[in-house]
Amino acid sequence: MRRLVILGGGTAGTMVANKLRRRLPLDDWRITVIDGQRDHLYQPGLLFVPFGGREDLLKPRRRLLRNGIQLLIGEIAAVDPERKSVRLSDGEVVCYDYLVIATGTSPRPDQTPGLLGTEWHRTIHDFYTYDGAFALREALRGFTGGRLVVHVVEQPIKCPVAPLEFTFLAEAFFRRREMRDQVELVYVTPLDGAFTKPIAARYLGGLLDDRKIAVETDFLVERVDADRKVLVSYDEREIGYDLLVTVPLNMGADFVGASGLGDELNYVPVDKGTLQSTAHPDVFAIGDANDLPTSKAGSVAHFSAEVFVKNFCQYVEGRAMTHRFDGHANCFVETGDGKGLLIDFDYDTEPLPGRYPLGGLGPLSLLRETKANHWGKLAFRWIYWNVLLPGHRLPVPTRMSMSGKHRPDEEVRS
Repeated sequence: MRRLVILGGGTAGTMVANKLRRRLPLDDWRITVIDGQRDHLYQPGLLFVPFGGREDLLKPRRRLLRNGIQLLIGEIAAVDPERKSVRLSDGEVVCYDYLVIATGTSPRPDQTPGLLGTEWHRTIHDFYTYDGAFALREALRGFTGGRLVVHVVEQPIKCPVAPLEFTFLAEAFFRRREMRDQVELVYVTPLDGAFTKPIAARYLGGLLDDRKIAVETDFLVERVDADRKVLVSYDEREIGYDLLVTVPLNMGADFVGASGLGDELNYVPVDKGTLQSTAHPDVFAIGDANDLPTSKAGSVAHFSAEVFVKNFCQYVEGRAMTHRFDGHANCFVETGDGKGLLIDFDYDTEPLPGRYPLGGLGPLSLLRETKANHWGKLAFRWIYWNVLLPGHRLPVPTRMSMSGKHRPDEEVRS
């Protein structure tokens, strides 16, 4: 019997386990998922928690995995790719024939001097963790005015548009409370604009300007001085705050680095088309755990999983992997007031305006604020639990399509 071990039971790991359970015969394969937590967290929901969003974000992992998949709860200590074994922190060793690393990426506030200390979750907050999002809810309820700084330490981060979404939602939150004129909002980024892609950056930058949100670009933080409540950059610029909402440096799992499988941020180097490790052919890394040059987002996990499953089935049969992941990603961007915009892009094509997913028919608009995009983001919760994680196909193309998209200059000429 051949042994497939999947490290991580998050979005990518759960999807792939369920898809492969249907494709690989039970008599020939044993599929094991290993994760340190018993509950699966719906991470997109954390964005709404600080503003009073729903709290039912957790479901038991066991309920999300198909029958025939073994689930082990335990912390992963190390992988030995030569012996093809995984060692857990309690000493248990699990052997594999094929390994899939799907342990994602996590905020690491400990990597920035002054960030993790006595002020953590008091005047310094995050919303990328369960506890952090609920602590921030209380902080916003008690905030009476001053400078609120939303700060990104460094890229890549999980869901790169989420800090912008939080900023837009915060602006709308203070308007609803009739205290917007008492709050100065500042968005601080290490990038030279609001987003990594130029056209989308112009659209998003315009929205920030319209809402009178100041933007500090090219800010590479060296430390946080919590006593003086200032961010200090490597070029000695300082930005003061009364309340800091930060997105810490994101890193892959520590065992990846300890096992010699990762880069300096513990992401596994892979072939960007097949997700196969560049160092160990029987190891694959999916979702946020690899070094793909695209967004670390749920949509990437979804689209790449479709490609990976087809390739993996070819690989274990001794055939060439003929499918290539194109870096397809799309993200709903909440902009407040019950509206949102949508971006769709891949390795080679940046987000463009247009319609999605059915060309000129839409029904969703790209790079334009609409209520439909907001409702699309909210509807995704049901799709996530009932379609995506069980491994069912969604009626959207895996590969990015140019149908319905156009360049902004074409929009002007028309």
